[in-house]
Amino acid sequence: MAVTGIAFIMYPVTDVPRAVAFYSDVLGLKKAGLDLEYWVEFEVAGSAFGIGNFEQVGKPGTAQSLSLEVDDMTAFRKMLADRDVESIEPFETPVCWISSLRDPDGNTVYLHSAKPH
Repeated sequence: MAVTGIAFIMYPVTDVPRAVAFYSDVLGLKKAGLDLEYWVEFEVAGSAFGIGNFEQVGKPGTAQSLSLEVDDMTAFRKMLADRDVESIEPFETPVCWISSLRDPDGNTVYLHSAKPH
């Protein structure tokens, strides 16, 4: 018996259609899996990311575990700024650059850009 992967990551939202628009139209995620009135899933590089507005998902504005790998941090942040989405100036670690932004409910989404090996 072993863990074989991450089944899904979920974020609480107040307005599912607004959140779907943000995650698909602004961040470019593709819907895949369940698409219900209260729960929608996106496929992110082989993993599922879901948004929902029912009690078990949690309190909107408190989530902060989603970190998306981007291939060009500067270009991605410019695209966000062009869509009136603020992101913090990236900070550098020995292995990557990290920035963050907030979705319409105030949940934190991290942007990660790994340095070449």
